[in-house]
Amino acid sequence: MAAARLTIRPGTRRDVPTILALIRGLAEYERLAHECVATPTGIRRDGFGRRRYFETLICRRAGRPIGFALYFFTYSTFLARPTLYLEDLFVTPAERGHGAGRALLRALARIAMRRRCGRMEWTVLDWNRPAIRVYRHLGAALRRDWILTRLTGPPLARLAGISGARRGSARARSAGRGRTPRASARPRRRQRTAPPRARGSRSVRRDRARS
Repeated sequence: MAAARLTIRPGTRRDVPTILALIRGLAEYERLAHECVATPTGIRRDGFGRRRYFETLICRRAGRPIGFALYFFTYSTFLARPTLYLEDLFVTPAERGHGAGRALLRALARIAMRRRCGRMEWTVLDWNRPAIRVYRHLGAALRRDWILTRLTGPPLARLAGISGARRGSARARSAGRGRTPRASARPRRRQRTAPPRARGSRSVRRDRARS
């Protein structure tokens, strides 16, 4: 008996529970369920609110959701064209190997071409060998010379100058008030400093993979 035909269409506000369930399925597959804190409110606000940060495609077989893709657009300054960035691609385990993943990628490629994108990009976990084989077969290049760089949590807040940094600067300003600088009896000598030496840095790549 032939398998039911696949259908792919853009996600809508009514699909939020389905999208969230598939995101959680992806997190479990990637062994990162403990990091998944997504909520229906967040998905609805950021995907279907006034300012939309992402778009989705949902793949169904016989009306049942079996996979999805979540993507958005960045920009390539070298190409002077947009880039379709694929954040999530997930197919339920029972449906893998039956064309759903390839169908989603084909639909994404058509969107990229329609919107004048110069390329599609995504990441893949280095242990996900089946997905890597599929991507290579499609002609995708694996760029191991680039390192995923992420800033989140307290380090992000510190860089933004939030919380402790602001309180510290406020204390410094209040401590300096009312003080009158005294003139020095003689000028200070300028100290000679040697030019800084260039230091090499080593970095370790951590590929992230999705299926």
